[in-house]
Amino acid sequence: MTAARREKIEEALFPPVVAILIAFVAGDIIMLSFNQSPFVVWRLLLEGTWGNAYGFGQVLYKATTLSFTGMAVAFAYRAGLFNIGGEGQLAAGGLAAALVGFALPVGFPALLAILLGCLGAAAAGGVVGAVPGYLRVRFGAHEVITTIMLNFIVLALLNWFIATRLRVPETLHTPEIHAGAIARLSAVLPAFHGSAANLSVIAVLLTAIAMWYYMFRTRGGYELRAVGLQPDAAEYGGISVGRVLFSAMTVSGVIAGLGGINFVLGYKYYYEDGFAGGTGFLGIAVALVGRNNPFGILLAALFFATLSQGGLAVNAFVPKQMVDVLQGIVIIAIAASVPEVQRILLGSRRRPVTTSALDSQPAATEPPAAAV
Repeated sequence: MTAARREKIEEALFPPVVAILIAFVAGDIIMLSFNQSPFVVWRLLLEGTWGNAYGFGQVLYKATTLSFTGMAVAFAYRAGLFNIGGEGQLAAGGLAAALVGFALPVGFPALLAILLGCLGAAAAGGVVGAVPGYLRVRFGAHEVITTIMLNFIVLALLNWFIATRLRVPETLHTPEIHAGAIARLSAVLPAFHGSAANLSVIAVLLTAIAMWYYMFRTRGGYELRAVGLQPDAAEYGGISVGRVLFSAMTVSGVIAGLGGINFVLGYKYYYEDGFAGGTGFLGIAVALVGRNNPFGILLAALFFATLSQGGLAVNAFVPKQMVDVLQGIVIIAIAASVPEVQRILLGSRRRPVTTSALDSQPAATEPPAAAV
């Protein structure tokens, strides 16, 4: 392994590891404050998640949506944009997938129906993501403001639409879809029976591979990263910065919108108002911990999903709100640890010259023998 690659891996891994360790210490302190043994609580948390098939299925289900929203944030971030609109894009994608499922007749070919549902979710998320992208390029409107405001607008419109047009009486959800249902993992692995995990997990893996390939193996990905690092230099190099920014926000919305299929097509088989439940916002934390790398995001999503599901398993010992506290600590810790860890790594690579090292070098002030 070359030194450059080793440095790159260290800079990618150390900040999230430090942040997670800080969160574990904070979690221990919280557990002790409730007169609970951290060892017992952590053990129960692991047993309730990775220790049985149902718990692990629930972790996979939650990690799937988190991975989509995390990758959406990361894709925009690579272009220097901060997409906070994942919540609205995710909800729009979920409703679009449900509408496609309603429109298709019973008995429509399952695989084609799923594909059409995914395309609908991607298109709806892409449209919601394209709006702030256009406003940024055309008018210079900052995407943080526009995506936050669009979250309110989109969620309010969807709520109104469901309440007045599609709602099943006495509920906040639509009727079940006619076609496009994604099979549960229990259909393949019976041990997952009862959990919400479904084959959407395949879609998230394919999305991660495609995103990684695009970012690091294509010219478009190179332009994306170049604009994110030095937009002026990229413009000078012939890259259309406006085109890249608009495309980045649109694709970011596409990825977030795809997350809607996990709930609508793979779990409930209908759209329910408020199903996103903050997953779009939590995607920001997932992207941060995953260091904006698709595969790092998959691992980060598993971590946050484990905390979320594990909070239910240990609720009898410590409040499940402890999970929210730990998630916040991880975010703060990684935001603070990134520059600090980088400083330590940089300092370790610039070791002071030791006496022994000086002894091994010829004296600079000693003239060559031939000159004497």
